[in-house]
Amino acid sequence: MAQGFSREPGTRGPLPDLPPRAIRKITLWAVAIALGGFLFGFDTGVVSGALLYLKSDFHLNSFEQGSVVSVLLVGAAVGSTCAGTLADRLGRRRALGLVGVVFLLGTAVVTFAGGYGTLIAGRVVLGLSVGAASATVPVYLSEISPTAVRGRLLTLNQLMITVGILVAYLVNLAFAGGGTWRAMFAVGAIPAALLVAAALWLLPESPQWLIAHGRAERARSGIAALAGEDTADEIVRRAQRRIEDDRAAQEADAGRKGAGGARRLLAPDVRPALIVGLTLAAVQQLGGINTIIYYAPTIIQQTGLNASNSIFYSVCIGAINLIMTVVAVRVVDRAGRRPMILVSLAVMTVSVFLLGLAFVTGMNSLLTLLFMVVYIAAFAGGLGPVFWTLIGEIFPPSVRAEGSGVSTAVNWIANFAVSLAFLPVADAVGQGETFWIFAAICALAFVFVSAYVPETRGRDAEQIDRALHERFGRPAAGEETERAKTR
Repeated sequence: MAQGFSREPGTRGPLPDLPPRAIRKITLWAVAIALGGFLFGFDTGVVSGALLYLKSDFHLNSFEQGSVVSVLLVGAAVGSTCAGTLADRLGRRRALGLVGVVFLLGTAVVTFAGGYGTLIAGRVVLGLSVGAASATVPVYLSEISPTAVRGRLLTLNQLMITVGILVAYLVNLAFAGGGTWRAMFAVGAIPAALLVAAALWLLPESPQWLIAHGRAERARSGIAALAGEDTADEIVRRAQRRIEDDRAAQEADAGRKGAGGARRLLAPDVRPALIVGLTLAAVQQLGGINTIIYYAPTIIQQTGLNASNSIFYSVCIGAINLIMTVVAVRVVDRAGRRPMILVSLAVMTVSVFLLGLAFVTGMNSLLTLLFMVVYIAAFAGGLGPVFWTLIGEIFPPSVRAEGSGVSTAVNWIANFAVSLAFLPVADAVGQGETFWIFAAICALAFVFVSAYVPETRGRDAEQIDRALHERFGRPAAGEETERAKTR
């Protein structure tokens, strides 16, 4: 197909520069598509406040509380795995509408849950929609984005995730007075219904998907309405050529057993990129970020504040998360990937260590909150968004989709493990001591990045590959070939 459905957003949109009217229309479509990202953020954030009240209603122990949070990630792993096939068969628009329907179903189950088992089932269903959204939205955005606004539109998904987290915290605050956790979850039905409505009556199908599935005339008419007849004809011709080239390459790979695909990730020349991708994917979660996102009110409540105040202060965390993500997106192409990650990890190490110290020594609640805010700001301004940029750059083009997919899977698994284990580990060794574990992981990650992660800004794939191999103390694939010739 023209773009290919993968975890890696495309870098070439199907549309050229367009007049302002068309740009505004496409931007409206992009915002509607990015509601999938909003739902992702909302559902991962709303549980933090709801947990303060439902744990007493259902008499949940630490493990059960952790499972209510983390089981969503199990569903997300399944949903993200199935989303590619689903979107290829149904189309991007219908697949996104189905995501909204599944989210509505999961919201209903959770809202009316009568016990722990039903609550868990509802969270799994919500996880399916969250995972499917995480895989579908970036690709859908990439396939409708013209060159002039592609960068801006491709960042909408990440921005909407952070907006969703902040809105979830505000919803938690609004219902904190009455402790109505069911209402907190129920609010998620509003954006889900808007997503379904957009899929039914507003959004167009991806032109690239239409062309790849033999509906070139329908794609041409949609593009012509925005860019004109001549431009539409040229775009369709180029897309059809790319489809033929892609299919020929896939057939060639299939004929060379083991020459491409996932097996290539284990080849010696790809191994440095795989090590960096998997390590950063794990560190992004093992550094403790989602213990703050998911459990912020619970953590703050441990400092002595009541539930309402805890939720109020968690809103500050959501706001900082959003603001620093915006900052990171704006500066990543100027500051560079490597410096941003190193500064991020250094500040995370210090701030999460101080956060642990605050709990061990019983520091003031506001000082504890300050350490949490600094930690969130450091993550959102560096490791958080830059990780997703790096995994799209460090893998060779021939295995980029597979490398990004494996890294994403490890990220989900690490997210699940930390979310499930946090409360039981904190009960066993102490909350402050648990944060010190996160500090140690961040410090080790700083050492790893210093030694093995090169700068990728402004470099092409060959330069990045050479820099990676230099970091690992071995020649790149091309250099090995040249050496062999001269022997």
